[in-house]
Amino acid sequence: MDLSIVTVNTNDKNILRQIKSVIESTKNIEFEQIVSDNGSTDNSLEEIRSKFPEVKIVENKKNIGFGKANNSGVNISTGKYVLLLNPDMEVQSGSLEKIVKWMDDHKDVGLVSCKLVDSEGKFSKNAAPRRFPKLVDQLAILLKLPHVLPKIVNKYLLTDFDETQEQEVDSVRGSFMLLRKEIIAKLGWAFDPRYFIWFEDVDTCREVKKLGYKVMYTPIISCVDLIGQTFKKQPTYQKQVWFTGSMLKYFKKWEPWYKWMWIAIFRPVALLLTLVVGKFKK
Repeated sequence: MDLSIVTVNTNDKNILRQIKSVIESTKNIEFEQIVSDNGSTDNSLEEIRSKFPEVKIVENKKNIGFGKANNSGVNISTGKYVLLLNPDMEVQSGSLEKIVKWMDDHKDVGLVSCKLVDSEGKFSKNAAPRRFPKLVDQLAILLKLPHVLPKIVNKYLLTDFDETQEQEVDSVRGSFMLLRKEIIAKLGWAFDPRYFIWFEDVDTCREVKKLGYKVMYTPIISCVDLIGQTFKKQPTYQKQVWFTGSMLKYFKKWEPWYKWMWIAIFRPVALLLTLVVGKFKK
């Protein structure tokens, strides 16, 4: 098996379009598509079974989180490569077989992502690779400073990123991540299960580099990324609870106590600011 495509579904019927696009992009390789479902109630599973009976489905019965749900799908995968692909993505015809060949030719690469574009085909800067998080930029984010000083996180966000150039990067977004199965076997998971959502992608990129492999961006293929359509439905405060909680877990895992303690101190402030801003907007 050349490729296993794993997608987490949580009430997102965009997945039907995504599955169709995957089929069009994998005609010359052996592949399987796996949907790990987090307790969807929108009839999307029934439609998948009806329209795409070849798709393997893992039913988690409830929302177990993005990381754990991806792992549930990966656990039954058989491909030498695993593509973690969000439900609101649409791949171009022939692109997945092309990037599989690219990975075959780049043995030193453990993880790769592609050019993510919006519905009009323009490069999506919000979905670009980023540098590894540092204490200063994450504290700025917690305190909402980019709202008044937008350039304060430019270095972290790689705002000068050249999407036309193939290059090694610190981290890529979890919406499109192609990994070697051997790396997942070494780690024991695709995403560290301690993360419910957010920071699991940058964590895996860091683990890949720790194992001695490269994390790469290549523009040889592009993929339409609608960026978080499922999570747009979630309340802002809940998203902040998950985001800041994962930030703290990331720093506890990778940084000394005298750094992560500042995240722990300012996390309640960030959540309070979210509540205040939310009430002000009403």
